[in-house]
Amino acid sequence: MHCVREVTDNLYWVGANDHRLTLFENIHPIPKGVSYNAYLLLDKKTVLFDTVDWSACRQLLQNMEYLLGDRPLDYLLINHMEPDHAATIEEVLIRWPQVKIISNDKAFLLMRQFGFHVDSHELISVKEGDTFSFGDHTVTFVAAPMVHWPEAMVTFDTTNGVLFSADAFGSFIALDGKLFADEVNFDRDWLDEARRYLTNIVGKYGPHVQLLLKKAAGILDQIKFICPLHGPVWRKDLGYFIDKYDKWSRYEPEEKGVLIVYASMYGNTEAAAQCLAAKLCEQGLTNVAVYDVSNTHVSYLISEAFKYSHIVLASVTYNLGIYPVMHNFLMDMKALNLQNRTFAIIENGSWAVKSGDLMSAFITDQLKNMTLLNERLSLASSLNESKAAELDSLAAALVESVKG
Repeated sequence: MHCVREVTDNLYWVGANDHRLTLFENIHPIPKGVSYNAYLLLDKKTVLFDTVDWSACRQLLQNMEYLLGDRPLDYLLINHMEPDHAATIEEVLIRWPQVKIISNDKAFLLMRQFGFHVDSHELISVKEGDTFSFGDHTVTFVAAPMVHWPEAMVTFDTTNGVLFSADAFGSFIALDGKLFADEVNFDRDWLDEARRYLTNIVGKYGPHVQLLLKKAAGILDQIKFICPLHGPVWRKDLGYFIDKYDKWSRYEPEEKGVLIVYASMYGNTEAAAQCLAAKLCEQGLTNVAVYDVSNTHVSYLISEAFKYSHIVLASVTYNLGIYPVMHNFLMDMKALNLQNRTFAIIENGSWAVKSGDLMSAFITDQLKNMTLLNERLSLASSLNESKAAELDSLAAALVESVKG
């Protein structure tokens, strides 16, 4: 049975939703699922914009057969070759053997690497600035390398103002019938997952996202729809989401507030983290989030690190080093290029308190454009009244820094 929705005149969403997959890219939890978006244009010529993950192949084919009827598929336009969008290329080629494939040279190379038999079809290689007409609709192509693969491009339909944005402007969460961002409470229900998607998938490539945004700025007044490969289609308040992408890709904090991430073996470091959170709120700084690094997937921590202006790392010393999962969090911050944050340290150790110096050195030497507060809470086994002044001093420094 088909499951399609109209985006605008003659353009249809023909993708699918996935609630069975538990880990996106086999690493990021997606408890609310994910969508695979593909789009079919019915012009004088018919065009499929990208495909879907292999698991959604049957739904894609049913959707296409319903809309095409007796019409052939004339063109397959591929913006991005990652398998969650390109895995079913071969099935499309088998069912519509006369289809012509539009993409770029790097994408064609990847198609061959994935074993797709594209050379028996007419290949139309395009580059940035090229245009192509399907009848009433004319599209132009914009290169988007490393957003987030080197072959990625976006396609802009100059006729109806649709930007096929590939993996840009995407989000986790299955659509479940609600195709458009204005059909959901995006700020309440989707924003955190959109940030988690962008920061973990594309976060490393902020400068490349910025380059794409600069290119898009030249046609911003012409863009009426943003059609990403995951998540909802944007047809209203486009500036809201573009502004979020701009902040995230410039590594600018989305909010002034404090993220406290703690690593605690027996609850003592956790208790210190909670006491600090209480002190901050007591002083009027209530935009505070507290996470246990041991039972929170790092993709959520990365998303929150991109959100907040200040980060407190509270770690026990383990084998004279940083607690392993806290070290992993630091390594992910480095790998995803997080910048422009202010850090504070809580350290703990029963016979050798080493974690604070090691975390400080990592922040200073391994991360970019970071500020480290001088105030530190240093514990020997547990927090006691003798440390009240240190705790108060750290809380005051954070409040002053956030409000300053």
